[in-house]
Amino acid sequence: MFRAQWMFELAPGVGSSNLETRPCRAGRGSILKAAADTKGRQELAKEEKARELFLKAVEEEQNGALYEAIKFYRRAMQLVPDIEFKITYTRSPDGDGVGNSYIEDNDDDSKMADLLSYFQQQLTFQESVLKLCQPELETSQTHISVLPMEVLMYIFRWVVSSDLDLRSLEQLSLVCRGFYICARDPEIWRLACLKVWGRSCMKLVPYSSWREMFLERPRVRFDGVYISKTTYIRQGEQSLDGFYRAWHQVEYYRYIRFFPDGHVMMLTTPEEPQSIVPRLRTRNTRTDAILLGHYRLTQDADNQTKVFAVITKKKEDKPLDYKYRYFRRVPVQEADHSFHVGLQLCSSGHQRFNKLIWIHHSCHITYKSTGETAVSAFEIDKMYTPLLFARVRSYTAFSERPL
Repeated sequence: MFRAQWMFELAPGVGSSNLETRPCRAGRGSILKAAADTKGRQELAKEEKARELFLKAVEEEQNGALYEAIKFYRRAMQLVPDIEFKITYTRSPDGDGVGNSYIEDNDDDSKMADLLSYFQQQLTFQESVLKLCQPELETSQTHISVLPMEVLMYIFRWVVSSDLDLRSLEQLSLVCRGFYICARDPEIWRLACLKVWGRSCMKLVPYSSWREMFLERPRVRFDGVYISKTTYIRQGEQSLDGFYRAWHQVEYYRYIRFFPDGHVMMLTTPEEPQSIVPRLRTRNTRTDAILLGHYRLTQDADNQTKVFAVITKKKEDKPLDYKYRYFRRVPVQEADHSFHVGLQLCSSGHQRFNKLIWIHHSCHITYKSTGETAVSAFEIDKMYTPLLFARVRSYTAFSERPL
């Protein structure tokens, strides 16, 4: 009987039962809507209560009552766990200006757009006499803030040094606002640009500052070494019994180290970077196979920066051979070997100017007796893998001259 009645009610066109069920369904919908509205009002009230407790905790924390602030923070987070991210700090619960300090934090981006001018304004507002820094604790010794501005700038030029250790300058600017201002001095960055590009950077256009030019204009990096790894397989000699032939995997590295004064070092060796990179920190290395030379930067019409270098082997004084001093020897024709290298500078990944691509590589042999020069160009193939920059983490400039 129940199944028959149920099928009858589901049948379309049922008059009496349909009329009886419509008011029931309408009443049920209104009840659900009223319940949802009540729940929404309860959530809003709970969030408003949590907001008031959180701002009260902020006020207690500003007054130094940390224990009371923790209690209010806890009560607020028990009501709404993510209340911290829902507060805009535009008003305080009591209207006494507790949230005014947080209104200033909302426009940090606009205020910190030019951090240098902001720090200069802060120093100007704080004291009538401009001081770059002040001692945090009282001391009987002479503080560095007593030094004149000219002496401080000379110290900063020593930090940069003739090796252009501008990474140390950026680390020094993190000390305080005064040091930040000194590290942004235009004269330091102008001298650094002249050191790298010479007279070709006399004009700032299209850059807005000398620092922006140094950071954005393509250049080789001086705080590390460009390294390429080449691996190939070659066929070895056949065994004596003729049953097998050995194959050898050859692996070697090319290292190129640039200096701000136009010098360059190049080394080809099978030794890994862990043992070679520390030897290339200065030009006074004792590695015998190293090549020394000069380089220059050029920029084509298509805005591609290229590096051209001429590298020669270190000249060594040969000791006199007294073994054959009483015998007449056949003179050996002396010759000078120089290598001409062309590289294209580009960037890869998040780092800038960290990749060098081979363009050409040739060997020039000049015979001293006749003055003739023979040129042998190497084919740029898969053996010439791009050189990737590896920064030396412990790099610190040890120069005897300031910038």
